[in-house]
Amino acid sequence: MTYVVTEACIKCKYMDCVEVCPVDCFYVGENMLVIHPDECIDCGVCEPECPAEAILPDTDSRAEAWVELNREYAAKWPNITRKGTPPADADEWKGVEGKFEKFFSPEPGDGTGK
Repeated sequence: MTYVVTEACIKCKYMDCVEVCPVDCFYVGENMLVIHPDECIDCGVCEPECPAEAILPDTDSRAEAWVELNREYAAKWPNITRKGTPPADADEWKGVEGKFEKFFSPEPGDGTGK
């Protein structure tokens, strides 16, 4: 089992989860994070740290579509090990549905959380 980041992270990208991960398996995109499913050790400490509730175990039916996206972009985006500054409007995007189709960016972040 692994944990995955879902579309709730898009445009929120709070990054509280990054600080608690014991194996540094988070990768940063322009407007969201992903978890490398082969590096995640299923400890679950990241899940309760996410203010957007964007992290789910892969056994959750809502996570099914996100496993491969997390795997794909973890291979393309830089690893992030420290919490960066979330977007200034992150709270405005928290809880917004349907963000993937409209706002997902395949562009990498810079590895510092920006």
